[in-house]
Amino acid sequence: MPFPLDVKYIAEAEQELGVIFPVHFKAKMIKENGGPLATKDDYWHLYPFFDKSDHKRISRTCNHIGLETRQARNWRNFPAEAIAIASNGSGDHLVLLPVSAHDKQLGDTIFAWYHETGDTRKVADQIDDLIEQ
Repeated sequence: MPFPLDVKYIAEAEQELGVIFPVHFKAKMIKENGGPLATKDDYWHLYPFFDKSDHKRISRTCNHIGLETRQARNWRNFPAEAIAIASNGSGDHLVLLPVSAHDKQLGDTIFAWYHETGDTRKVADQIDDLIEQ
C-alpha cells in the first residue's frame, strides 16, 4: 500500500547512490512511496525509498531503491550506472539511467532491464506515463 514520503529520505538515497532523481519521479514518490504500476507488456511494483520515520514504515520500505539497486548490480549484465526502481517479480527491473556519461542527474525516461539477456528497452518517457494499478 503506497503512502506519502518525507523528501529527506529521497535526499538520503541520492547521497547513498550518488545520483539525483528526476523531478517527476520525486513528486510521485513523495505522494505515494512505491506501489503497483503497469507498462504495455508487464506489471511492476515500484521500490520505495527507505522511510525510517517509524517501525511500520521501516518494515514496509525494507526492500528500498538503494538495497534493490545494490543487489541488482550483482547480476553480471546489470548496467553499472542504472538505478533499479521497480520489479516485475521475475528478475526484471525498471531502471533510471543518467542523462549522460558520468552525470549524477538521472533522466526521466523509464527503461525495462531484462535479466536473461541484459537488454534495456525504453518503456515510458517519464514515471507519470506508466499506468497506475
